[in-house]
Amino acid sequence: MATPLPHTAASPADELRRLRAQLDRAQAPRVEAPPLPVHPLLASLLPEGGLRPGSSYAVSASPSLLLALIASASQAGSWCAAIGMPTLGAEAAASFGVDLERLVLIPEPGPRWLAVAAAVAEVLPIVAVRPQGRARDGDVARLSARLRDRGTVLLVMGDWPGADALLSVSDPHWSGLDAGHGYLEGREVTVTASSRRSPVPRSVRMLLPGPDGSLDVRTPARDTTLAPPIRIRAAG
Repeated sequence: MATPLPHTAASPADELRRLRAQLDRAQAPRVEAPPLPVHPLLASLLPEGGLRPGSSYAVSASPSLLLALIASASQAGSWCAAIGMPTLGAEAAASFGVDLERLVLIPEPGPRWLAVAAAVAEVLPIVAVRPQGRARDGDVARLSARLRDRGTVLLVMGDWPGADALLSVSDPHWSGLDAGHGYLEGREVTVTASSRRSPVPRSVRMLLPGPDGSLDVRTPARDTTLAPPIRIRAAG
């Protein structure tokens, strides 16, 4: 008769690693799908190189950045929804390259904005929302579970508890004005991203919008022979 091997208790460090791996598996998106595409400049900021299905992103109050994030995915065939953003115009979205045939606007969701976002997340792969109030922790947890289950990307304009990544716009620098007159040609900004998978912030300088008047994202081209443009602080 074989003698049973003595039970060896796991060390606290091994048990902690096991629990962390178990938590990572539970929080990972259930739908295994590649990241949704974004502009190459924005892709360089994100660990996965795009918008990870089942994840949530907190975006600073910048409609330009939000439109830049969804433009490539909509062009690739993904439907997007914008909830609680009555000033978000279709013309601006089209200028950024968003496919309007795949954009759903719900400008006034009312006090049940979170329930609306959860319902839309059942059927569309990208949901952008501006919170209309503070969300309860339990509601946020349930929505997060639904995102993972459906593989939906959530973009929140503002703070969001438990966001997988944070993206912000800072140091705006408008060009085109000379000695107090002229036309604004473009806005150079720094976009910074930090995430759970890459806690060290990544930043890139870009034009948002560009000098041709349209809303585009591309590497700024500085002409050092010209006088520096007047700096104008902008909220968005």
